[in-house]
Amino acid sequence: MVILGVDVGGSGIKGAPVDTEKGVMLSERFRIPTPGGAEPQAVALVVGEIARNFAWNGPIGVGFPAVIQHGVAKTAANVHKSWIGTHAEDLLAGATGCPVRVLNDADVAGMAEMRFGAGRGRQGVVFIITIGTGLGTALFTNGVLVPNTELGHIEMDGQDAEWQASDAARQRGKMKWTAWAKRFNRYLQRLDALFWPDLFILGGGASKKIDKFRSELDVHAEIVPAKLANEAGIVGAAIAAEALANEH
Repeated sequence: MVILGVDVGGSGIKGAPVDTEKGVMLSERFRIPTPGGAEPQAVALVVGEIARNFAWNGPIGVGFPAVIQHGVAKTAANVHKSWIGTHAEDLLAGATGCPVRVLNDADVAGMAEMRFGAGRGRQGVVFIITIGTGLGTALFTNGVLVPNTELGHIEMDGQDAEWQASDAARQRGKMKWTAWAKRFNRYLQRLDALFWPDLFILGGGASKKIDKFRSELDVHAEIVPAKLANEAGIVGAAIAAEALANEH
């Protein structure tokens, strides 16, 4: 099944057709910078441009940086606050002329990692954590997604955990990997104690440097790096829209 996957990020909006049976992109990804302010209509125009670039006429899956319930954005991380309450699926369907499925961006990246990456074949409770500007989380139990976990926002020292333990926090504080990892380990220990997962899969930019900080991590669960890297968002978005292909 070939579906167009689109990943909406704070700095860029990327898309490519994906073979959802193999988990591979069928062309180079097409990227357009995210419009300043990232207001709904401006983002919709970009998604429409990506669809037209591929002369696309079929289902589209979109990973979006927000809590998404029944197609509606309930939060707005790194996009304009006017997204809150916007029916994202209807807006993007209108801009592309195609059926669209929108899910949280960390959730779709997790879906790709569970099907084709480090989580493939793993049962039990699995967390995918993307370490970047924030801390994105995707939670699976026996391969089934529990959507919209916003666990980068649990409290640490009176602040959002991601303000303390994201890669952006490391860069902001000019911290060495080992010093930052002590903070990130406290975050993992909190999730470990609350959910007792079998596996943590670490993704995002920082996961490429895992050898620099892995020795500082001390939790009950197994820890492995993600495998799909920057393609996870596009591949996962396409996977999320598979049901649409069956409906149309």
